[in-house]
Amino acid sequence: MRESLGFENVFLNPKKLEIAYRRYSKNFVNGIKFENVKENYEENKSEIMNIVELNAVEKDHILLIDIDSIGSYYLSKWKNDVLINGERKVNELKKMQMVVFYQCMGQDLYKIRYPKMMVEYSFREVIFSLIHFTIFGWEKEENILFDFIVENFGEHILNANDDNKHTWFLLELYLQYRNKTIMGVNKKLHITVKERFEEAGLRSGLIPEDLDIYSEVLEQWSTPDSAKIENLIGKMSLYHSILASEIGQLGEFGDFRYGFYPFEILFLMHVRKEKGLSVPNHLDDFLMNTPEAKMVFEDPEPYPEWDPLLRLMDDFYRKNYPDYIPNRHGELFQ
Repeated sequence: MRESLGFENVFLNPKKLEIAYRRYSKNFVNGIKFENVKENYEENKSEIMNIVELNAVEKDHILLIDIDSIGSYYLSKWKNDVLINGERKVNELKKMQMVVFYQCMGQDLYKIRYPKMMVEYSFREVIFSLIHFTIFGWEKEENILFDFIVENFGEHILNANDDNKHTWFLLELYLQYRNKTIMGVNKKLHITVKERFEEAGLRSGLIPEDLDIYSEVLEQWSTPDSAKIENLIGKMSLYHSILASEIGQLGEFGDFRYGFYPFEILFLMHVRKEKGLSVPNHLDDFLMNTPEAKMVFEDPEPYPEWDPLLRLMDDFYRKNYPDYIPNRHGELFQ
């Protein structure tokens, strides 16, 4: 179980943070090279098209394995736009969230046929997509994904034994913002889930017992006091920055995908704006002035152009599986 950081007693090393950020940025130039990601995308393209053209239902689970290469492709394109070229575009980020959505929709089909099939997404990534759909203003898709989360919460296809404190913060803030519940609660959700999982004999050892700064924020996120919310955001940024300084290590913000993307802070600011509450006009710290923190979101965000392979897969599942969740909801992402 991850120990409490005790971040209030930890000093941020600015030099270490800057070095970590350079590693984070260069990873998509010198490490995960776009040409290699694109090559993998093109290789899987042939396999996907072959299964679809032959209507090969007996091996269509391969589609769900290959879909991960589509997500990786748009991850690299997003990083190229924002980190490398310094643009504020969110189009490729939106396509990444669509991929996670369809991973969930496809996985739902195999619960009986392949009950132990390894999933290609994490609990964190699913909550991440839910939050982004909310920010984008894609309410229809947001509600479908939330229903999927509730229906499969803690099961094999949505393992909620997750130690990322910011993920639990995001989910609980979402529940309070939308006036929804999971397991009948929308406060101290992680504690209720941990207790229920233990009672049911489900794995729960990774679920944190405390959320550090996020507990304080959840208690006061709707405060009308602008100075108080600015102080809380400063604490969140400090917490995130200290952990992001360890980029490349196992840890909450140690990954190269989202390590320096302060989406938990951006979501807090989003829900406050939607509630007519104040948010800081400017934040001076390093984290909140990175290109990813400065991306511009429209209200609502227009749907992006579909990835052609993702469209093929969606059409295939719609045709062959009447129980495919999107069949209940008509056209999506348009």
